[in-house]
Amino acid sequence: MPKKEMEFFDVNSVKATPCAGTVKGLNERILSSDPETGVATRILIFEPGTDTTPNGVQRHDFWEEVYIIEGEFFDTTLGKSFTAGMYACRPPGMPHGPWISRKGCRTFEVRYRIK
Repeated sequence: MPKKEMEFFDVNSVKATPCAGTVKGLNERILSSDPETGVATRILIFEPGTDTTPNGVQRHDFWEEVYIIEGEFFDTTLGKSFTAGMYACRPPGMPHGPWISRKGCRTFEVRYRIK
């Protein structure tokens, strides 16, 4: 089933749940998803002090667009910090991360596949 139709709603009404893996302090609010294809739109939440190093460098088999809503994180591979207002567009297979967020961060992410 494709993503369902939804009108405006408060994203805070969606419960934040821990992300897959062993990293503490990394949570997500899944706003919309298609369980059949795995595409999704979410808010990713880094609590202060979150370190995703145990997850290693990430690569996906889908497109991913990310906008930093607030806060910052440091990319340990690139040696750079990324802050609120910044945007990334990652094609399938593009390596990214891991990250450390000392003060916390929230991102808006859209994941999709192109046929």
